[in-house]
Amino acid sequence: MDIFSEYFFQRALIGGLLIGLTAPLMGIFLVLRRLSMIGDTLAHVSIAGVALGFLINVYPIGVGLVFALLASFAIERLRKAYKTYAELSIAIIMSGGVAIATLLFTLGKGFNMNVMSYFFGSIYTLDATDLWVVFGVTVLVVGVIAFNYKELFLMFFDEDAAGVSGLPLRFYNIMITMMTALVISVSIKIVGALLVSSLLTIPVACSLLVAKSFRHSLFWAILFSELAVLGGLLSAGLWDLAPGATIVLFLIALLIIILFIKRGLRL
Repeated sequence: MDIFSEYFFQRALIGGLLIGLTAPLMGIFLVLRRLSMIGDTLAHVSIAGVALGFLINVYPIGVGLVFALLASFAIERLRKAYKTYAELSIAIIMSGGVAIATLLFTLGKGFNMNVMSYFFGSIYTLDATDLWVVFGVTVLVVGVIAFNYKELFLMFFDEDAAGVSGLPLRFYNIMITMMTALVISVSIKIVGALLVSSLLTIPVACSLLVAKSFRHSLFWAILFSELAVLGGLLSAGLWDLAPGATIVLFLIALLIIILFIKRGLRL
């Protein structure tokens, strides 16, 4: 197809496939921690950083990444302060992120349209710098998870046993939240802040319906995510649709198909 010869589509495809790998990798740990909504929170905080980046003329994704990392530390601190109501940390940080983003919008109305593209995604505008940043985050996330796989597996399935065995739980919790912040901050230009949590959670939701083990869940989540990225980008390119939306709709379609198949097998 001619569209594959276009450089903008090639960059979009590379960036999408990289995020299609890292997002479900982090998403499965968030789902197991019952922190699925953290994606929306960090995405909104990242948007505040992007807005500041445009305002001070500094690489927007880089500033958004810093904001997301700071927010990840704040979430962990608040989770410790509200142990019984840990979800409060997510609500508080999201409120702060939206407030800061709104304030920055009013300070720099001239860049509002640029910032809005980060809300809905602009994968076709990825440049070489963006791809290198996404690639760096991908290598970091895959490397950290591969190196700490056994520890993370134990911690998320039996945190009490992990603590008794001497694992530094606080360190691993902060590490997971920080890596999630990195993935989200580089994903918002690809699928948009309003849709980024879909890549974290829907592939995992699909995988939990078909997988028989944790390792299989990781495999299926990544497979469903990559299929949605390929299908969504191809559909968007052929029919001039919004790529972020088509990727998410492909994920939802996969989930519905799996649910129907599972239901059919039970009848």
